[in-house]
This record gives sequence, C-alpha cells and structure tokens, in this order.
Amino acid sequence: MSAPTHLDPRLLRAFVTVAEELHFTRAAMRLYVAQQALSRDVRRLERELGSELFVRTTRQVTLTPDGERLLPYARRALQAQDDLLAAAGRTRPLLVDLNSPGLATGRRVLHRARELGPDHELMARYESGLTWAAGELVAGRLDASFGRFAGLPAALKAGLDQQPVRYEPMAVILPEGHPLAALAEVPLDALAGEEVYAGAGNPRTPEWTDLAGLLFEGRGISVASPAPLAVGDEEFQRIMARTGNPVLAVVDFPPLPSMVLRPLVDPVPLSPVSLVWRKGLIHPALDALRRAATEVAAKDGWLRVPAGGWAPAVDRDLWSAGAGP
Repeated sequence: MSAPTHLDPRLLRAFVTVAEELHFTRAAMRLYVAQQALSRDVRRLERELGSELFVRTTRQVTLTPDGERLLPYARRALQAQDDLLAAAGRTRPLLVDLNSPGLATGRRVLHRARELGPDHELMARYESGLTWAAGELVAGRLDASFGRFAGLPAALKAGLDQQPVRYEPMAVILPEGHPLAALAEVPLDALAGEEVYAGAGNPRTPEWTDLAGLLFEGRGISVASPAPLAVGDEEFQRIMARTGNPVLAVVDFPPLPSMVLRPLVDPVPLSPVSLVWRKGLIHPALDALRRAATEVAAKDGWLRVPAGGWAPAVDRDLWSAGAGP
C-alpha cells in the first residue's frame, strides 16, 4: 500500500464497518448512510491507499490481505480520535441500535432522549437483533440497544447492563388470503398446526426464536424452518410471500404489502424489551436515554402486564429480581 499524507476518519470508519459486516447494505444501515455513498467512500480510500481492500462478488464480500493488515490499525486510529475528542470536551455520539427502522419502542425512547439531552448527539443504528448487537456492545462498536435480554447467552449478559422498558404485545403477520386474516384478533390456539416464522437460522436474532419456542411449547405450533436471510423490507416481504408462513411479530411492526397484522390474544403474549448497554459505559447521553426509557414506560404503562398476559417466566424473574442497575 502507498502512504498518503492524510486519511479522512470517515473513510476509515466506512472501511471498518464494511470489514465487520462483510455486507455493504448492512454496513450502510449501521452508519445511517446510503449504500452508494458508503461504496464511494470505500473506493476513495482504496484509491488513496493504492490497494484493493475488499474482494466483491455477487455472492459475498471478503477482505483482501491488504484489508486484513489495515483493519487493526484503522480501529486503533478511530479509537484514538474518539479519545482525543473526549479529552477536548467533545463527547462522541452515543450509538443506539433500534433493531429495525420500523419498530416503535426503541425509536420512541430515542426521540424522547434527544429532547431531554439536546446538547448530546444520539445516533441511530439498525443491527436487526439483540444477540448480534450485544456482541457489538461488548466490543465497543455500539453503546446501547433494545431487545430481550434474558434470551442472550450468559457470556454476553456478563458484559452488559439492562433496564426493563416494555412488555410489548405480540402479533402475527398473515398473507391476505390466509383463513385467519379475516379475524380482528387471532387466538393463539388458532395457530395450532401452523409453522410460524420466527427468525430461525438468523444469527442476529436467536433471542427472538427462543421466545417463540417458549410461547409455542405445548400448543401444537411449530417454529418454521430457516428461510434465506433477507436484508431490507422488500426482500423480507418477498421471502415471506413465497413461503406463505405466518410471521411472529409485535403489534407495532410496520405494514407489509399483501399481508395483514393481527394482535394475538387468549393469552396476550408479551415480548420483554430492555434497554441494554455495555457495563461501565459512562456517557452523558446514556443518562438521557435511561431517563427517557423510564419516562416513556411510565407514561404509557409499558411495564404493566395486562390481565391474561403471558411472558416467559425466565424474563419475569429476571426483571423482578432487578437485574441490571
């Protein structure tokens, strides 16, 4: 590689993110930029260094040997920049994973946190699953996320703290022609004999698949076999339309073309959502985020379990024991 006299930190951050994701679409979502802009930044860095950093095919993205050599140095350079800004009194942005752009719980908390801490920068990221995000939290590449804390592996939980935010009512997404689509609400037992998609095989969301398994146990409902991993709403809708399986979701899940969302009842299943962050993290915007979570949960009654509501015993025990600060 040649030796340029200056490298824009933005280009290094683009490179590191693509190197971690090995997928330009997911990396662009993490950085909250258009995929085309991210690709341009990576190409510019490659031109400035005089070397290809990635091998790109229609099927995958991999690091070249030069890319492998650059990665640890780029990470250290970015960390040094963050440390320098912090020492100069310019706190870096708090990176907050919202899981998916259409989900409401984390987004509402984030918006309120921005109101409570207008002098701080809170930036959204979209990691599509708490298990994946938790690894990023522990590694210091994310600061906070939302999801089912009890469903994480013990090794990840040991490096994290959590704050209960919401028992989120669950729902099912059905093709418009499905026999249950005519109902305003779907009794859980009406899904007996169905195979319901709940992210099986997705390495980012095993905590959600585990929740589905606990909910379906003894009810004659099966977790559908893994489907090809879809990135983006359009691809997800296409894959789900092809399989025809009902999809386990939450009541705030955004609408999908040619499909309907129906709340589940009898009982009302609840998805436990926590605010999760790295142990020992000190950041003024985290204080605003935690205050926002407490305020929004209290205002909207998010932590009340409705009559007849269901949530896994392991989650309720963890929350009642006061795990996390």
